[in-house]
Amino acid sequence: MISPLQHLFRHPAARSRLQTELRGLWHLAWPILVGQLATVGMAVVDVAMAGHASAQDLAGVSLGVSIWNMLMITLMGMVMSVNPTVAHQVGAGDLGSVPHIVRQALWKALAVGLVAMLLANAAALLFDHMQLEPYVRDLAKGFVLITSAGLPLFALYRVLYGYSTSLNQTKPLMVIALLSLGLNIVVNSLLVFGQLGFPRLGGLGCAWATLITVAFNLLALILWMHRASAYRATWPLGHFEPPHWPQIKSLLKLGLPIGVTYFAESSAFSLIALLIAEFGSTQMAAHQIALNFTSLVFMVPLSLGLALLTRVGQSLGAGDATLARYQAWVGVAVGLVVAAVSAAGMALAATKIASAYTSDAAVIALAAQLLLLAAVFQLSDTTQVITSCAIRGYKVTRSPMVIHLTAFWAFSLPLGYVLGLAPSWMPWRPEQPMAAQGFWIALILGLTIAALGLVLLLRRVARERIAGWPTPTR
Repeated sequence: MISPLQHLFRHPAARSRLQTELRGLWHLAWPILVGQLATVGMAVVDVAMAGHASAQDLAGVSLGVSIWNMLMITLMGMVMSVNPTVAHQVGAGDLGSVPHIVRQALWKALAVGLVAMLLANAAALLFDHMQLEPYVRDLAKGFVLITSAGLPLFALYRVLYGYSTSLNQTKPLMVIALLSLGLNIVVNSLLVFGQLGFPRLGGLGCAWATLITVAFNLLALILWMHRASAYRATWPLGHFEPPHWPQIKSLLKLGLPIGVTYFAESSAFSLIALLIAEFGSTQMAAHQIALNFTSLVFMVPLSLGLALLTRVGQSLGAGDATLARYQAWVGVAVGLVVAAVSAAGMALAATKIASAYTSDAAVIALAAQLLLLAAVFQLSDTTQVITSCAIRGYKVTRSPMVIHLTAFWAFSLPLGYVLGLAPSWMPWRPEQPMAAQGFWIALILGLTIAALGLVLLLRRVARERIAGWPTPTR
């Protein structure tokens, strides 16, 4: 019995098929990647500029960003139901149903965005009950209150983002994200440091920059779609359509588990910032630097995953389950190669990366240690995000949710609590709290469990679909 690699090298047809799939995946993924990097680049700019303003500004922005990121990523998952739904219709050649789906997805996004805004304002009150320096506390609250207004706008934007991706139109998303990054840099420079006569707001200027760029993204994408011929056959904003509960319910049934899944992972990272606040600004700042950079690196497998979701969804819509399985595993293999490269780069350049964010020697040293831990979990993190996207292409969302909740809330966070805080009532605990490092060690365990569970799930779901078994949302 020959191995898959031997088969690949011996048979030109297998190589040709692989090359065709890689080209198709890359053609769809690279504009998403550039756009996602630009989007996360805005958060990098926020953290870097706040860090060079002061360690206190960086700590306050870090706490505010932890709430913003948790809600933003959860919203992204909630509205992602539009991606596989539209992709299946495109694969089946049923373009006439797409406008209705997108319009109802927009109603759903507006509702969940407003709920997220209310939750953000309520979460800001948590800072009053934490042991924080007064300046850090006030800055964190102000950041959350200002950026909360952008959550409904962000939810609407992500629906149109998913609609565009499912039509294989990813370059507009890249262009708009790059323009938005430039706008974010300009607004941050003006407001954080008070250039050209603008008020010097410090870290609070990052909040205003975030709100402005989120609004720009939505307006720019609507304008682009309205003018581009690629959207003409499926343009969803041609006329008003009231909410249609059956369609919204279907999208919510598919999207809610994805939102919970995203919340499970993002909250694990964001809660670390809140739990280590008692250890001071250095711990919070170092954690935010490491989290910010790993979020930037994470955009590579996420972009591959979003492209893979579209390709798998379109193949399934066209009735080709065998091709969908092939595409899924090729995507996972590509992700592992990318993860190996990113892990090596992160490990070799940890100190230089941290130095780009701040000039504080203590923060640099601690952030570099956290980045080394982040390098360890690159393989498992990449595997879990790409496999979960492939599984969503099958419209299976509940089982991935259970896997993520188990990995992060049943294993990762409890272990992180023990290692990071070393509570006195625990019989097995470190002699001294490990603070941020303890939580990051626990993240390695959580991501590994998630990756293994999702690989097994993808294998089962793909096999069942080829066998002709029904695969409901589960």
